[in-house]
Amino acid sequence: MDTNLLLNIAQQHGCPVYVYDGNKIESQFQRLQDAFKGVKKLKINYAAKALTNISVLKLLKKKGSGLDTVSIQEVLLGLEAGFAPEDIMFTPNGVSLEEIEEAVKLGVHINIDNLSILEQFGTKHPNIPVCIRINPHVMAGGNSNISVGHIDSKFGISVHQAPHILRIIENTKMKVNGIHMHTGSDILDIEVFLYASEILFETAKQFKNLEFIDFGSGFKVPYKEGDLETDVEELGEKLTVRFNQFCKEYGKNLTLVFEPGKFLVSQAGFFLAKVNVVKQTTSTVFAGIDSGFNHLIRPMFYNSYHHITNISNYGGKERFYSVVGYICETDTFASNRKIAEISEGDILCFHNAGAYCFSMTSNYNSRFKPAEVLVYNDKIHLIRKHETIKDLLHNQVMVDLD
Repeated sequence: MDTNLLLNIAQQHGCPVYVYDGNKIESQFQRLQDAFKGVKKLKINYAAKALTNISVLKLLKKKGSGLDTVSIQEVLLGLEAGFAPEDIMFTPNGVSLEEIEEAVKLGVHINIDNLSILEQFGTKHPNIPVCIRINPHVMAGGNSNISVGHIDSKFGISVHQAPHILRIIENTKMKVNGIHMHTGSDILDIEVFLYASEILFETAKQFKNLEFIDFGSGFKVPYKEGDLETDVEELGEKLTVRFNQFCKEYGKNLTLVFEPGKFLVSQAGFFLAKVNVVKQTTSTVFAGIDSGFNHLIRPMFYNSYHHITNISNYGGKERFYSVVGYICETDTFASNRKIAEISEGDILCFHNAGAYCFSMTSNYNSRFKPAEVLVYNDKIHLIRKHETIKDLLHNQVMVDLD
């Protein structure tokens, strides 16, 4: 995104602020569609947990996306954004049967990932079709916290427990119309993904009335210049051939489903923060900004990398800085990072801030959450206001302690 535009947004809406490029989100969606154009039936369900702002949801709906949700609240947001219930998949983990019942009443698709709930649901609702989440026991993903298909994962029903699944289906006469897997995020090795897909194909043969197979997502995006990313075009070419072959063997054209989150919105996001202080110590130069891990937790939580540019001195002479926040504990965004020379009052831009950034914000230290801005077709839209003290007090109940 243009540096002058970002500086204009920072001046107009203040810092800290999240900025999203709506056209980049659209182009990523189109890229994935194009990669699988050889599939007769393709469905892309945006993984809402990556970024749930309702304006972003509406933008993706406009593009033709469905929605993948993991909580009843995300389902409600999806409905509020205008998604039809049949275009929403509910894929929770470890929730009660009561929450799943709520989703049933709302008419969305249900994806079940454990034997206990599967049996209870099938006994109570044998005529409501469900999808089953399979754990293929394939380790994929760039970090153990975001790799969810391995043998020790809490997600999915083990592929080795297929006989148990089939017994439940036989006993309850329940309907299964889809199977699903998600191995994890930041997948680089396409062959590992294809290997997991073969496990899913083999499992699918045991279910006679499928309508779709959901391959999850986890495509890696580049975080800095020269960084590696998932070659979705190569994956599309190889998986399309195999999927079409499977459909022929199965005797039916199934729908191929993906549920990308980070792939669609990560590169579209920018987080702008103002430098409060430049602090020289005996060994380090700190750039302290007007934000902290309450606004962008990923570097502290996942040790994730976010490229940082000084858009107030773009192209200036570089020096080494440790960029830190104002939270009252260790709060580091980057250590000894080369950044164009920083002065107090400069605006720093954190790149790849579209996925799992605002959605993981908090009010820690009683700090306000930042605003969100969407840039779409050269127009700037404020899509969330900066919080105020009224927002912090909104649900608190004042009691008389006299």
